[in-house]
Amino acid sequence: MKRIYLTAAALMAMLHSYAQSSLPDTGYTARKLKVEEVNLVSSYYHQDGNNAAVTGGIGSEKLTDISNSIDVKLIRHDRKNRKHSYLLDVGIDHYTSASSDMIDLKANSSASHADTRIYPSLGWTMENEAKGSTIGAGVSASKEFDYLSLGGNVMFAQKTKNRMGEFTAKLQVYLDQVSLVTPIELRASQTREHEHYPTASRNTFAGSFSYSQIINERLQVMFLADVVQQHGYLSLPFHRVYFTDGSVHQEQLPSNRFKLPIGFRGSYFIGDRFILRGYYRYYTDNWGVHAHTAELEVPVKISPFFSVSPFYRYYQQSAAKYFAGYQTHQAGEDYYTSNYDLSKFTSQFIGAGIHFTPPGGVFGIKQLNTLELRYGHYYRSTKMNANIISLNLKFK
Repeated sequence: MKRIYLTAAALMAMLHSYAQSSLPDTGYTARKLKVEEVNLVSSYYHQDGNNAAVTGGIGSEKLTDISNSIDVKLIRHDRKNRKHSYLLDVGIDHYTSASSDMIDLKANSSASHADTRIYPSLGWTMENEAKGSTIGAGVSASKEFDYLSLGGNVMFAQKTKNRMGEFTAKLQVYLDQVSLVTPIELRASQTREHEHYPTASRNTFAGSFSYSQIINERLQVMFLADVVQQHGYLSLPFHRVYFTDGSVHQEQLPSNRFKLPIGFRGSYFIGDRFILRGYYRYYTDNWGVHAHTAELEVPVKISPFFSVSPFYRYYQQSAAKYFAGYQTHQAGEDYYTSNYDLSKFTSQFIGAGIHFTPPGGVFGIKQLNTLELRYGHYYRSTKMNANIISLNLKFK
């Protein structure tokens, strides 16, 4: 983890040097590209449970994930005084998974027990402050052993005349390729994990819409809605499903899925020290899943430079119509899964964060102006639990 911090610091210095270097003299010094901020985020996640989809809804769900990402934001102003922002983000996750290791039930330790995911993205926005409008676009990619995803997006935002409200629309597309790594006993031949696998496509098209409004100096609200359409191979090829007769099958799900989440977010400032941040979302899809999410976070300012933010989230979900547990599905069903992510359950997520912004910089480092540390504990009614801790360092 120390290595990525050193790399980021070196990158910060290089970009700062570039921003300060001599550029052609145009008479518009404000148009020079400069670094606005650099964020380093590291997290550690661990979960455990006994409903692994790889083994048909039973077996260990133990998983550990270590994630590191760095994003660099650069800005400049053009001749019309429009603000251009460029965001480069690179993330690397490494995980070990007991359930993935069971793709081959006879292997003591197979290549699938661990993997590394790399996900870079590049974004651009242009804000016209005079008109109150913003446009933007971005591209992204994600690569791991059995999955490749390429994405793109465009966005538009417009503020109201009094600048108290803003409408935002974002269109996204993800074109994915899934490697068909099937359970070893269901393969036509004894293909090993290092050999070539056929692939199938999975495409996602999404529209995200929001409207934010400043009601007064204490209250701000936001309304959110997403429309998501997925098409292609939506199963996971290494998920087993055991029928009532004891036979084993490969998970089979429809090739289309429509999702519709709608939500509301609000922030209320109580004096100078307390903020109430509330969030509610309703979700429905054509697989029969209906869900409610409610969240409350209460940042408390201990001093002008230090705050603590306890939070709590409650989630309730109905089961997809294609879900059934181990050895519960019956012959003749067109679609079937024993993935407990599609089961009926409730979950709770509780934790707290600390936010530190000393005027002289964190640890006396002037450019390191913010340190944020968050911890959360997650518990699901299916007896799966998890813990996550994350660290965010911001350089400006």
